[in-house]
Amino acid sequence: MNERIRAREVRLIDPDGGQLGVKPLPEALSIARSMDLDLVEVAPDASPPVCRIMDFNRYKYESAQRAKESRRKTTSTSIKEMKYRPKIGTGDFDTKTRQVAKFLGEGHKVKITIMFRGREMSHPELGKKILDHVAETVGPVAKVEAEPKLDGRNMTMVLAPDRRAQQAGRVEGRRPEAAGDGAGPG
Repeated sequence: MNERIRAREVRLIDPDGGQLGVKPLPEALSIARSMDLDLVEVAPDASPPVCRIMDFNRYKYESAQRAKESRRKTTSTSIKEMKYRPKIGTGDFDTKTRQVAKFLGEGHKVKITIMFRGREMSHPELGKKILDHVAETVGPVAKVEAEPKLDGRNMTMVLAPDRRAQQAGRVEGRRPEAAGDGAGPG
């Protein structure tokens, strides 16, 4: 930038993007100063190096804003875990499965673990049955990413949110609201 540029000649670009040609460095600096702007080296490896006349502080600010905006648009997904037991009651099952559906709706992956104790280990089909029931219950918003597998005393399965099914659900959710705007009793 400005006096730190070490090249003798530079290819000069004006603030609007038009080329001013190859100029000696002192002349390029005087042109930039006459416009109250900075001379910034944008392509140092070119021959001759390319320099642009711009307001460097404004450029830094705008690039920081673009970076901030791109960070804001990224979504962070994490893996949530829900633990079940083979002898789970229907109320507990429904509550835990609703929580799994909520996690999936927020865009998180969910690892479902069936914990076996003692003699329950001799009946892994009970755990498989529970995992299949969970997958069937949250099927509209999720897809099975990792099939159920026995891992020591636990059986695990990973569910991931199904983006296409969620978008279709949102579109269908909007239609009844739009149709029902003026149709209420009153």
